[in-house]
Amino acid sequence: RDDLRDIKNIMKQILQNLSNGETSLVDVPCPKNKSGHLLIASQQTVVSAGTERMLVDFGKANLIDKARQQPDKVKMVLEKVKTDGIQPTLEAVRSKLDQPLPLGYCNAGRVLESGVPGFEVGDRVVSNGNHAEVVRVPGNLCARIPDSVDDESAAFTVLGAIALQGIRLIQPTLG
Repeated sequence: RDDLRDIKNIMKQILQNLSNGETSLVDVPCPKNKSGHLLIASQQTVVSAGTERMLVDFGKANLIDKARQQPDKVKMVLEKVKTDGIQPTLEAVRSKLDQPLPLGYCNAGRVLESGVPGFEVGDRVVSNGNHAEVVRVPGNLCARIPDSVDDESAAFTVLGAIALQGIRLIQPTLG
């Protein structure tokens, strides 16, 4: 976006339907900013083939296969069956699966509005924002992009941070 002050009321966003695996580019209301957050005009996002393919495959799976993939959720569903009954629980599960899920978590863009000290309108930032024209992200999940780094490279920051955390967790040693 050339004019950062031109915030539209409607924007494009990629959503995933977990009940059938369908991925759609849809018009949705533009988020409003709030304290502690940045409103960011996306310049680049990274499609994580592993994560987003997993969600598509999960969406295409039947209820039994979905349950096999999320045993922790099955326990929650069984508890709900005990308290609410099978029909209301089944309706709640189907309703949850029909909720559109925003895809993406690797975003580089420019600050449109700041509710965070230290960030100004126009700053280039990386965040865990999703695939949308405008994202609202908590300030603690954003970092300024150095001038020497282009937006496309910066968009890989979150993916790199996830990989680095994985390495830290396994605590590799020599030998």
